[in-house]
Amino acid sequence: MNHLTAPELAAWLADPTRARPLLLDVRENWEFETCKIDGSALIPMQTIPARIEELDDDAEIVCICHHGARSMQVAAFLEHNGFTNLFNLTGGIHAWAVQVDSTMPKY
Repeated sequence: MNHLTAPELAAWLADPTRARPLLLDVRENWEFETCKIDGSALIPMQTIPARIEELDDDAEIVCICHHGARSMQVAAFLEHNGFTNLFNLTGGIHAWAVQVDSTMPKY
């Protein structure tokens, strides 16, 4: 698993020469409704094992949560299950709100 900072992810998403990764948000529904990165897919952490078949194991996947701990656990789980192009958003959505999008609600 690799780690990305919020500014690194913002640069990736803004780069038209790079394929867009799957932004896998593993927070709860209410958290996702509070704030999210545009284009993120919500699959709450506890549902990942049952929904793993929905994920492309060849895709570049950026795991996102509130501060980066849950997403790191999900990335480790996916890695254990054969996924290789995994990134964890260091500091989570909170870091995104502080470092990239100051208009994003914080909680």
